Amino acid sequence: MAVSIPNLYPVRLTPQQRESLSEITRHGRAPARKIRHAQVLILSDHNRPGGKMNRSEIGEAMGMHVNTIDRIRRRFVLEGEAPALNRKVRATPPTPLKLDGRGEAHLAAICCSDAPDGRVRWTLKLLADELKKRRIVTSISMETVRKALKKTSFSLGASNVGAFPNATGRASSRRWKTSSTSTKPSTHRKSR
Repeated sequence: MAVSIPNLYPVRLTPQQRESLSEITRHGRAPARKIRHAQVLILSDHNRPGGKMNRSEIGEAMGMHVNTIDRIRRRFVLEGEAPALNRKVRATPPTPLKLDGRGEAHLAAICCSDAPDGRVRWTLKLLADELKKRRIVTSISMETVRKALKKTSFSLGASNVGAFPNATGRASSRRWKTSSTSTKPSTHRKSR
């Protein structure tokens, strides 16, 4: 692990940068991490009106470790204001996707095919088992299948299941049946 060297990356803010960082800390509408990083940069500024604070003073005031303060300063000097304030964007998701585009296409094709013998329609468990049987995936949960179907707007319970739902199907609203009885007011009166 790299040894922390104090003041290796001196922070010198322009008036515009100081104002934008003050704006972040003043309103408190940003994530807490971003506000704390902005405060560290303001306190580390060499041109600060009250004078620059050293890393141990900032760490004590902010409740942060000195290595974190050095890391914020280094990112600011080397990469700029935005990387020092915001989190790094992950290049890849933490877990790889079970179903990629190819797998989803296979899932759609399976949904459009006839259900297995003895079944009226495909269930999530049957679909997951079929994906494993065809060796599209090694293992998959029913929840993953459900999310993939939801993303592609399939409905296992609909009468028209398929990749391209019938656009000329029934209307979305029911029509009220009209009564064959007459709506004329009654001509005879009840006696009291």
